Parts: sequence; C-alpha cells; structure tokens
Amino acid sequence: MRAKVSMITGAAGEVGQALIRALAERAACEQSERRILTLDLNPLPPELAEQVIHVQGSVLDTGLLDRLVSEYEIEEIFHLAALLSTRAEFSPDAAHRVNVEGTLVLLHLAAQQSEWRGEPVRFLFPSSIAVFGLPDLATKEQYARVREWEWNYPTTMYGCNKLYCEMLGIYFSRHYRQLAADRPTSLDFRSVRFPGLVSAFTVPSGGTSDYGPEMLHAAAQGKRYACFVREDVRIPFMAMPDAVKALVDLAKAPQESLSRPVYNVTSFSLSAGEFRDQVLQYLPDAQITFEPDLKRQRIVDSWPADLDDSAARRDWGWAPDYDVDRAFAEYLVPNIRRRYHADQSEVSAPECAS
Repeated sequence: MRAKVSMITGAAGEVGQALIRALAERAACEQSERRILTLDLNPLPPELAEQVIHVQGSVLDTGLLDRLVSEYEIEEIFHLAALLSTRAEFSPDAAHRVNVEGTLVLLHLAAQQSEWRGEPVRFLFPSSIAVFGLPDLATKEQYARVREWEWNYPTTMYGCNKLYCEMLGIYFSRHYRQLAADRPTSLDFRSVRFPGLVSAFTVPSGGTSDYGPEMLHAAAQGKRYACFVREDVRIPFMAMPDAVKALVDLAKAPQESLSRPVYNVTSFSLSAGEFRDQVLQYLPDAQITFEPDLKRQRIVDSWPADLDDSAARRDWGWAPDYDVDRAFAEYLVPNIRRRYHADQSEVSAPECAS
C-alpha cells in the first residue's frame, strides 16, 4: 500500500524550508501519519532532511515523477519550484520551462491522482505580486490597494508565468476534459498571491523585492548595502512565517467557504526608505545607500503599493500574525542577529493549537 504524503516542490528554497517546518509541526500536532515528500534540484539542510523523504530532481523529469506516484499516494501538492523574477528576465526561455512547463506536468499528475483516488488532490500554488502591471506612477498612486482582478498586465516573464499558471490551475480544476463523457474528478486548485517575502533564516535568492531582506542581512553582517531601487518606491511585504501560514491555512479551508481560486494576501506596506529606517532602528550602524538600477526599478514601479486581501480575510479567516513592528522586533532582527553572531540561545518548541 502506498504511503500518503504531502508533496513540496522547490523545498530547498526560502518558502520551502519554512513550509517543511510548518507541515512537520502540523503532523505532530494532529498525530497524522501523512509523510512529507520533498523535491528539489538541491539537497536540504541536514536538520530538515531528517524530517522528510527528500528526492533530488527536477519537476520536468516525468520519469522521476512517475516513480514517485508509484510509491506514494499524493494527497496535496505545494508547488513552490520556480525561477524567480530577476533571474527569469535574464533567462526567459528557462523560466518558461521551469515555471510553466513544470507546473503543467504537476497539474497533469494531480488530475490523474484525483481521478485514481476519486477525491480531489489539493494543489497549492504560490503566485506573486508580479502578476500585476500598473502603467505608471500616477496610476500606482491612484490604485492604492489593488484587488485580484485589477491590472493583471505583468511586465516580467516571471509575472507572465505566474498569471498563466493561475489560469492553468483554474482550467484543470474546473474545465479539464470538459468534453469527455467520463470527465474525471477535478483537482482542488488554490493559489495565494504573495507580496515581497522577508525571511530571517534563508538568504535572498533572486527576487526583485529582495532589496528589503538584503538590507537586513547586510546590516547584520556589518556590510555596506546599495539598494537597487529609489528611496520612495513602495510595495507590500510579509514575514516568512505569515507566508507559510497563508499556504497552510488556505490548504485546510473548507472548499465550500472559498469564493475564488486565487487570493491576495499581505501584511504591511513600506517604502524602501521606510524599510531602511526600520533596519536603522535596530541596527544603527547599518550603512545603506540608494543606487537605483533602472531596469529593476521599472519592474518595482509597476507593482502595487499595497494589496487588497479582504477576500482572503472574509473567506478563510486570513490575518497575518506579524505587522511591521512585530515582524522586525520579534522575528527578523533577533533571528538574523543569531544567524550571523552564532548566538546559541534556545528556541522554544511550538505549541499545538488547542
């Protein structure tokens, strides 16, 4: 009998590592027998590898995926594997292969598994603020909080990939084989559109919104940092624990409570200058300057200053745990300091919800 698993692709990345911890805690609290199956081109840190079944490989390797399906019953998929925004601009063909073709392969897999099980496989897809594309700064100022269906005109390959994959997920969950007489059980596609994510435990790795976390990591190491956007540019951010919370909470929400397949989520909005000021409040010796890169600046200018996440709050009770003050004071600064100063202070074990 195949073991039941939750599958995470792109598990060695920023969100993936945090999600492994969250799903392991969820399994322990629920006393669930469901294992965690992870897939990534790279190995996991040893402390995480002990908690999962890790496979090194590509989401484009259909032979590998066929083998995994033969060994495991996949009940839910968190599809995090992606080529991020800045790197995607340098390699748009590679971005399309990884971001679109990889997603298509997994949607086929989830659809087939849903049919075999007679029960939908949940497919959680992290989308991005990059799906939006406002034409100029005047429009950005006018549309202060953008809703899911507004300004879906991405200006980057990454944004195009994400928006198209949202459409693919909706197709596979609602319309796949719609003309067939024996239409299969549909998969259960759910997506969150993230703002800029800030992690204390992993180093930024190619996102266009990474100037925020890069400030923090450089300051904690005593390094100078030249920010690649203007001081006045504003976008929304979210601490990594809230990003993982959003994925896990959306995954467990009852299907009947969901009014849409794709949801905005956010926490706090800061200009680059305000982000710098937050860093200086806790790390006063930080040396941060602004040297805008015009190409990346244009991308960030096209993103909303804030996101309207009222649908997520209404439908599945979304609410971030970390506002800007708590994000810096309790999560980012203490943990980043520990990372670079070898503070071995104990971290208390998580408590299970009653």
